[in-house]
Amino acid sequence: MILQSLVRYYEALQRLGKVTSPGWCSAKVSFVLELGGDGCLKRVIPLKQEVPRGKKTAWVPQEIMVPQMVGRSSGVSANFLCDNSSYLLGIDNKGKPERTRECFVSARERHHEILDGAGGTAARAVLRFFDTWQPEEAAVSPALAEDLEEILQGGNLIFEVDGIYAQEDPEVQKAWENRPRVQSEGAQGICLVTGQQTEIARLHGMIKGVAGAQSSGAALVSFNAPSFTSYEKEQSFNAPVGEYAVYAYTTALNYLLSDRKHTTGVGDMTIVSWAEDGEEIYQDAYDCAMEPSADNQEIVDGLFKNLAAHRAVDVEGVEKDLDPNQRFYILGLAPNAARIAVRFFYQDSFGSILRHIREHYARMEIVRPAADTLNYLGIWHLLQETVNRKSRDKKPLPNLAAALYRSIISGAPYPPMLYEAVLTRIRAEQDDADSYSCKITRGRAAIIKAYLLRSGLGEKEELTVALNENSKNVAYTLGREFAVLEAIQEDANPGINATITDRYFNAACATPAAIFPILFKLKNSHIRKLGAGRVIHYERLLMQLQGNLTVADEQAFACPKQLALEEQGMFILGYYHQRQKRFEKKNKGTEAEQTQAPSADDAEA
Repeated sequence: MILQSLVRYYEALQRLGKVTSPGWCSAKVSFVLELGGDGCLKRVIPLKQEVPRGKKTAWVPQEIMVPQMVGRSSGVSANFLCDNSSYLLGIDNKGKPERTRECFVSARERHHEILDGAGGTAARAVLRFFDTWQPEEAAVSPALAEDLEEILQGGNLIFEVDGIYAQEDPEVQKAWENRPRVQSEGAQGICLVTGQQTEIARLHGMIKGVAGAQSSGAALVSFNAPSFTSYEKEQSFNAPVGEYAVYAYTTALNYLLSDRKHTTGVGDMTIVSWAEDGEEIYQDAYDCAMEPSADNQEIVDGLFKNLAAHRAVDVEGVEKDLDPNQRFYILGLAPNAARIAVRFFYQDSFGSILRHIREHYARMEIVRPAADTLNYLGIWHLLQETVNRKSRDKKPLPNLAAALYRSIISGAPYPPMLYEAVLTRIRAEQDDADSYSCKITRGRAAIIKAYLLRSGLGEKEELTVALNENSKNVAYTLGREFAVLEAIQEDANPGINATITDRYFNAACATPAAIFPILFKLKNSHIRKLGAGRVIHYERLLMQLQGNLTVADEQAFACPKQLALEEQGMFILGYYHQRQKRFEKKNKGTEAEQTQAPSADDAEA
């Protein structure tokens, strides 16, 4: 399905004029070798351009259409009209002069094989260059002097004759299209992608742009050991794909990966997405919804509302009607030595995918601090809640990133490892005396709420956005109670360095029956330092919470000895909600700690 989808995307791009035809490819070219009509090298023209890269700029090669380049990992195999200095000039800095000479001879033979008999000035100039050029004299060539050092560092070179690139000359193009092709013995068969009888590709083209993979490219489909083969089929004949399909899917995937605007990195994955009709606006809308920023919150709101109402959407200043039934594809790739591993592949209608993302954000909605202006937390923010922020490598677990991403776009339950990773980080940071402020962040509380909701481990009426004062859930109430006890301690001891949260939170969350008696003894000591109004306020609040824990038949408090993992999540939510209530804004816009501020009646009392 992956290859078929990419072939269809290639055909859509070809109709839009965005990709090359079979036999051609787009390559990064650093320099042009300008030739005279007699084949002499006149000068070298740099093609690198300065482009912004974050806050800095970088000099990068230009993307130019050239004859299809070969895939090579070892051995000598020359490209036509576009290659590095080893092949086109017979020089490099690799310290292997014999191999370098072999590369130049291979390039000369390759160009004679294709251009012999071709007419036109460009073809004759290129052949004359290979016949007369002396690699031994390259170091003293005045045409190379200025750029020689950079040329030797690598990068592709092309030829120019009479002001046009050699590959753009009509006679050269004709010679390339009519080039002799080597037919592999027994290479005819049914293509698994197109279903047609055709020539089967022995090797598939290289895929470039996957983070962590080889910069020269890696294979998506390849076989290199007997254990991977069957029925005595060698290399890619194990998965028969026609030459056209191979060209189409590799061209389409390389096009996607070269578009940095629509390429996303999540963990060790590189993620690309595309609409079947090739329209870029769908990618813009999807990327905007999947990873919102502080600047596009309103755009995301409008996207969800307008798409649901079948109205035109406005993305980055472009207003257009999007078809909810448009087929949309998301592909997650990861490096695997000289190959590319597929972490996940998902396809669905665009409207369905956006609906799943909107439902995800609805589950993630939770009360947040006043300084937090993000309405939506993208997947990057969520994964950062699972990593140790003090470590140098802040990448999440690879399997977690892929599983979470897929669950969001498909509407499936969140991976259990996400919930476990969040609880683990909370416990670890509570035990870390040097850790920063509150460990129950907005993101972690939102993940717990969303996980419990989607997994059906909590009642929807219980898992609210803000504080649920009517909840009778034991674990949730215990979390609220812990937050009130913490507020009493902080109110009685302003500026205290270590609170009961730092010392007892993990134990109270896991084994409340063993810890809460200790906390209430500490409360009795702390509350003596407060005024009468505050004492009444806190005692009344604690009495209400204790009432929620009372077992009616036994007239006893239900404080369990242990809390299961899902109950620990409810405990954390109760604590987070009650703590956020303390810092809720009043109607006038000023902040007040509600649990610390006694009412007028309390003050009079």
